[in-house]
Amino acid sequence: MAEDAAAAHGQGRSGHRSVPHTADVRIEAWGASRERCLVEAVLGMVEGFADVSGARPTGEARLRLAEGSDEDLLTTLLDEVIFRLEVYGEVPVGVAAEASDGGLDVRMAVAHLGAVEVTGAAPKGVSWGDLHIGPGPSGWSCAVTVDV
Repeated sequence: MAEDAAAAHGQGRSGHRSVPHTADVRIEAWGASRERCLVEAVLGMVEGFADVSGARPTGEARLRLAEGSDEDLLTTLLDEVIFRLEVYGEVPVGVAAEASDGGLDVRMAVAHLGAVEVTGAAPKGVSWGDLHIGPGPSGWSCAVTVDV
């Protein structure tokens, strides 16, 4: 589970990984704060279908997510990435999130999908099944299944 990943990577560190899941992509992410954990979840989802390591941003997307449950923030943020990919052909190459006035402010440096190396199936949706996000002894962790 994601708590194990966070503990294995040490207090205060952040990261993400994909784990085997039948026909979909399972992402585990962790960070010292809720915001860092959410950023890592986005980066993990993007890494599942594109190599953005050499991409230069061509724009910036800003969004404000209203405060809700942590699960709502996670799914809404990932759904926004999928929306931008499907509608605008944009993929995040850098992400920052900050708690603000009871919500979440997110900035995404984006590049056109044609400017990155596509390495897998694009995400189509976020599953509420077996979703987890929360604090633990080593920081925040989350786990989510992404439909491809």
